[in-house]
Amino acid sequence: MPDWEKRFRAPRVSLPDWAEDAPDRSLFVSNATGTYELYAWDRSTGEQRQVTDRPNGTTDGVLSPDGEWIWWFDDKDGDEFGVWRRQPFAGGEDELATPGLDPSYPAGLALGRDGRTAVVGRSTDEDGTTIHLARTGEPPVEIYRHRESAGVGDLSHDGSLIAVEHTEHGDAMHSALRVLRPDGTAVAELDDTKGGTVELGLEVLGFAPVDGDTRLLVGHQRRGRWEPLVWDVASGEETDLALELPGDVSAEWYPDGTGLLIAHSFEARSELFRYDLASRELVRIPTPAGTVSGATARPDGSVEYLWSSAAEPSTVRSTTGRAVLDPPGMKSPGSVPVEDVWVQGPGGRIHALVQKPAGATGPLPTVFDIHGGPTWHDSDSFAAGPAAWVDHGYAVVRVNYRGSTGYGRAWTDALKHRVGLIELEDIAAVREWAITSGLADPDRLILTGGSWGGYLTLLGLGVQPDAWTVGIAAVPVADYVTAYHDEMEALKAMDRTLLGGTPEEVPERFEASSPLTYVDQVKAPVYISAGVNDPRCPIRQIENYVKRLEARGAVHEVYRYDAGHGSLVVDERIKQVRLELDFAERYVGGGAVQ
Repeated sequence: MPDWEKRFRAPRVSLPDWAEDAPDRSLFVSNATGTYELYAWDRSTGEQRQVTDRPNGTTDGVLSPDGEWIWWFDDKDGDEFGVWRRQPFAGGEDELATPGLDPSYPAGLALGRDGRTAVVGRSTDEDGTTIHLARTGEPPVEIYRHRESAGVGDLSHDGSLIAVEHTEHGDAMHSALRVLRPDGTAVAELDDTKGGTVELGLEVLGFAPVDGDTRLLVGHQRRGRWEPLVWDVASGEETDLALELPGDVSAEWYPDGTGLLIAHSFEARSELFRYDLASRELVRIPTPAGTVSGATARPDGSVEYLWSSAAEPSTVRSTTGRAVLDPPGMKSPGSVPVEDVWVQGPGGRIHALVQKPAGATGPLPTVFDIHGGPTWHDSDSFAAGPAAWVDHGYAVVRVNYRGSTGYGRAWTDALKHRVGLIELEDIAAVREWAITSGLADPDRLILTGGSWGGYLTLLGLGVQPDAWTVGIAAVPVADYVTAYHDEMEALKAMDRTLLGGTPEEVPERFEASSPLTYVDQVKAPVYISAGVNDPRCPIRQIENYVKRLEARGAVHEVYRYDAGHGSLVVDERIKQVRLELDFAERYVGGGAVQ
């Protein structure tokens, strides 16, 4: 078995979640069976058992605070539209968790410590967002409704307060906060979107883990990046932590409520700190260079975290030095380290991450692997996809274009209205650097990505037809207007924010940003893979684009699979990567093939 395939097949685990009032009971995700599913872990006995077993996998699960129940979201073949079910932690039959609530897209979930209360967020095309209070044995009660997107943030430790993130002002990129009582009446509001030309976002990070404590940990963007503050929703007092870290900062409470676990993300890498609320002292928690993709503080004061780098596969580590979860079976091979490159672009300095085969010298066949989101970023973390390209002799360049997170609010918000075109300007600047630096062979350049990265791939092939040798797009937006009408409601709200309205209100912007507009200019061979149940990049709009390629006899291949926005089945994922590698080999040719 080649190394690239081993990286996908090797068992891996997520950071374990643990029950607030039963910390020996944990829940994690693993691909040990070949499909990503939920697993229960009793730390007191060491026993682990598989909780879910579905053909297309399950990753959306929550452990109740008392540790008695595992809630999991049951959709159909990856369409993300379904209901919550629950299963006893010790095992047993699944049951409908919230009888009386029809299927929907999920919009957050918070479970009460009393073992019988849940706050359930729902999103549908017909109703927008609704939030319901559900108690065992009682019909659910609607406590919130709005056409715009919203979601459940958190439920206070004593169950008396419910924090909601909402976008009633119409900007899906910047939420405001409202705190409700269980009867739906409002207690407090925090809204940074008012009173200025620049709208700022807020996010719920969690209520203090103490009964009767009305402090809510909140993320804000008031200084141009994400930072935490403590908001007492009863008194209205805000405590600005002013940590003076250069990148985006998130936080969660230590279980005793005396301190915060700080996660700092800066220039594609991350680090952890403990912040003492009484002394205001910030102490670094030692972690290796790379990316911490999740962390949690345990009741004994230790911190468990999921860490990786581009060269080293992910592991769950603890500040105690003890092993946390070591999945059995085959171990994933490592890959090559990532190199940082900064390129001056039309909107400022662009950060790109570069990998190339060990010992290779350019010019090399080069893959521009574009991340999705768009509000996301590539980091110095382990990824089996880029490593597979490197194994086959390609250099890999990943671009944190305008719209990416981790470089300040202005960088993230910069892509409004000229959606897609701005990102392509940044990709073009990095492409020019890759060629002039001697890294990339200009006649062997692959543009690829999934989701938003797949969208930028198709758009780039039409807008920059002479720049790319091959395009490989996974689950892309291909026809922006049709995608808008067919996609889930929360994404409609995001598109209205990005483009300034609906296709009927701003048709010229949708046209300018749609790959379908430029399909007749595409010169490169195109490979497209799509999930037939995808609610984010629906299949009909992809078929519209493919028909246009067919009509003009353009070189293209399409692979359709029975899942949603990607697959949780390892064999299916390997099949997709193999097809992509084969397509690239036929039209570009690699270097040293493993």
